[in-house]
Amino acid sequence: MTGFFDIPSDLQHSWLGLVGLHLREALLPVLAGLVLSLPVAQLCVRFRWFYAPVFGVTTVLYAVPSLAFFVLLIDYTGMTESTVMIPLAVYSLVVLVPAIVDGVRSVPPETLAAATAMGLGPVRRYLQVQLPIAVPAIIAGLRVAAVSSISLVSIGMLIGNQGALGNLLNDAQIYHRPELAVNSVVTTAALGILVDALLVLVRTLLTPWMPRKGASR
Repeated sequence: MTGFFDIPSDLQHSWLGLVGLHLREALLPVLAGLVLSLPVAQLCVRFRWFYAPVFGVTTVLYAVPSLAFFVLLIDYTGMTESTVMIPLAVYSLVVLVPAIVDGVRSVPPETLAAATAMGLGPVRRYLQVQLPIAVPAIIAGLRVAAVSSISLVSIGMLIGNQGALGNLLNDAQIYHRPELAVNSVVTTAALGILVDALLVLVRTLLTPWMPRKGASR
């Protein structure tokens, strides 16, 4: 399609530049959410009463529309990437915390007992035993959080965020170039599929003990 990769100069980026910025704005919040979720999930596992309030708070925050979240932050962070990335990091918590908690709780008691008998303390047991076994559940949560984040970044164009592919939708109307809208939608969907596939590959590499499709019995 003629002009499919011909990006208007007002965006100040090439198509590849927009793709890179879109991925940065989408995946850094997920990474931040994962880093925050790991200790929070451990607290939820050790103190079961802590899980309900944490899940309740993250669910309430997740219910806040992304555009409203952006508008609330503009007064503090301005029209910057942070205004888009902070809500996305918060949204990832509602997916990642339950995924990690469920994965860690699925570790067999006898495995924990063996680790304790070997002299592993709570922190080492969590990092060296529970988290590795919980990898499938964690990756499942990351897949949902990452694809959701890649989709939501595009809404940032409504506050003038110049880094997202969503700006192509706005320019498609301004310049009467429908191919820009097609570019935005197709590229965003392709990024979601690619990142999801990469996470599946990571899960496969990190869990060699799991049965594979087509593997001999």
